[in-house]
Amino acid sequence: MIKEFKKFITRGNMIDLAVGMIIGAAFNSIVTSLVNDIFMPVVSLIVGDTDFSNMYVILSNPGNVPKPATLAEAKELGLATLNYGNFITALIHFLIMAIVVFLIVKAMNKMTDISKGLVKKKGEPAPEPTTKKCPYCLSEIPIKATKCPHCTSDVPEEPVEEKK
Repeated sequence: MIKEFKKFITRGNMIDLAVGMIIGAAFNSIVTSLVNDIFMPVVSLIVGDTDFSNMYVILSNPGNVPKPATLAEAKELGLATLNYGNFITALIHFLIMAIVVFLIVKAMNKMTDISKGLVKKKGEPAPEPTTKKCPYCLSEIPIKATKCPHCTSDVPEEPVEEKK
């Protein structure tokens, strides 16, 4: 069992995962700062409240205590609260994180396509197709095939018009 665990832990995927988690944690602190220090002050100007963490609704007020100024005071008094300000901050944080990850993945996919030669350069003719669709079962087959390996139909050299 120890041998299997050693093999599992030293596998390339596990190392990649560990590196990804470390970079993700560091990236998370950057996004947290971006949300808290850049976006939230701008959003607070629009909304009119300077601190989203103090946006809450009192759910139960056993002694009809006046609404405290901060969430910390409300918690200190033992009031049950619905902290929607913290949720808004977390939602903005998630959306920014998702946008940044999307842009990184999009850039990585483009770089992969460029390195594989899948992106056509300006003025370069389109590559000749290497496959075609079987007119009977619509499976992809080699362009020079005369018989479809999927449906075993004889494939004519000229494409057959599809029936509607």
